Amino acid sequence: MPLHIKDNAASAAVREFAQRRRLTLTEAVRVACEEALARDRHAQPVANRLAEVHAQVRAAKPTGRRADKRFFDAEWAEHK
Repeated sequence: MPLHIKDNAASAAVREFAQRRRLTLTEAVRVACEEALARDRHAQPVANRLAEVHAQVRAAKPTGRRADKRFFDAEWAEHK
């Protein structure tokens, strides 16, 4: 789908970005948007970013198994 940029400042910014990163204009627009979206996602509070994970953990049914302390100590390098 075509994207026509009719703003001179926006066009100049995309061209400069493409030149600095050695990208095509299409790649420059995609990369710039992906980087901006990633910054926006990380700007959200951690609780919001992890809400789906929290919901999955809360929805999980208990297995009846006990946690293995030695395993977790080894994972955290607290067990010799």
